[in-house]
Formats: sequence, structure tokens, C-alpha cells
Amino acid sequence: MKKNKAFLVLGLFFILVIGGFFIIQKGARKDGTPTALRNSFILNEKLWASIQSAKRLSVKKSTPAAGKVPRVNGLVGLKSEIDLTNYSINIVNPDKSMHLPISSFYLLPKIGYTTDFRCIEGWSEETHYAGARFSDFLEAHNLGKKLDGKYYAYVGLITPDKKYYVSIDMESMLHPQTVLAYEMNLQPLSLDNGAPLRLIIPIKYGIKSLKRIGTITFSDSRPPDYWAERGYDWYSGL
Repeated sequence: MKKNKAFLVLGLFFILVIGGFFIIQKGARKDGTPTALRNSFILNEKLWASIQSAKRLSVKKSTPAAGKVPRVNGLVGLKSEIDLTNYSINIVNPDKSMHLPISSFYLLPKIGYTTDFRCIEGWSEETHYAGARFSDFLEAHNLGKKLDGKYYAYVGLITPDKKYYVSIDMESMLHPQTVLAYEMNLQPLSLDNGAPLRLIIPIKYGIKSLKRIGTITFSDSRPPDYWAERGYDWYSGL
């Protein structure tokens, strides 16, 4: 009798799990993701945003040995040919637009840092990166702010071929470890790691650290995001 009850309970449990799965998958969707999952992502975003602090740093690690090649993971947005000699980045601020040559980023104060680069797939790697702080870039070119002096809510970054794109909250972009990087592991960026310029934002998973920046935009409405459109958590905070 006890065994029969146990099997009955187990059977009901599997029916509920499988039934719930199909209801979620076949039900209403929000931003390309089942509504129940998307709502859980939104709750996660609010939780992480509430505890995040601009003073909280990703833990400093030892600089990797000379010559260590950074791991390459994903080539979306990197397959088109580019002219590194005449490379420029398109900047779209709502009240002005400009094209900045790659040399302009080398003129900004250079910072370097070693910390974990964390992939949403579950692996991490101690990586040194160097370049210009995003906040210094904004200040140098008077970007990212509205006429009233307040920052726009979001930053969008897009590869030159427009095949990979991310959107990130401005607070995270102003974090002191968010860098427009042109070096990794004390070497110039390789093509597969986003040469000539990429984003490194260690308080987010690696899917936000867009390789090969072609365009930077600012807005109060959230720009498109490649992986959020494919069911991943938009905020992707650590």
C-alpha cells in the first residue's frame, strides 16, 4: 500500500513538472521568452541592481604569465573583413553624432586590471585587460548626458556588421572597471578577441563584453540585446 502511494505521488509529481514545462513553453511570451521565465529574469535584474554598488569591484587576480593567449569564445560579429588602419567608431548621442578614430582611445588615460572573465556557460579565466575607462571616454567627449545634465539610462554597443549587439544600464557602464580595451594579457587584441577595440565589463557575464565595437549609442529606452532576444537574462550581473 505504501509503495502504491509512493508511485502515485511520484507519478503526479512528474505529470506536474512535465505539464508545467509545456504550459510555460507553449504559453504567452515576452521579448522572445516564455512570460514566466522573463518575469523571473526581471526579478533577478531588480535584485542585482538593488545590491550593486559603483564601489564594488570585481576581485583582483594575479596577472597571467607572459604570452598566455586569452580564451576565444564566440565569433558572432567578427567574420566580416575590416580595415584596422582606418578604423573608426560611430558615436550616436541623441543631440549629436560623431566618428572617432581608434587613435583617440589611445590618448585617454590607460588603466589595466586583472580579474576573472566569467562566461555564462560556466567557465571563468583570469584575464588582464587594459584600455580607457568608459567613464573617462564619456567625460573627454562630453557624451552620455542629456541637456539637463543627467545620464541617459542605457548604452548600446554594436559590431560593425551589426550582427552582435548589447545593451547595458548606464550605472554598470560607469563602473570604474568598465573599460574600452585594446589589450588583453599585455598584448594587443587579436582579431578573434575583438581588435581593435572591445568592451570589458567584469561585473557582468562575458556575453555583455562585446567584441569589436563599431557603434556606441545612448538612450533612455533600452536598445536591442542579442542574447536577451534569445531567452537569456538581460541584466547578466555578477
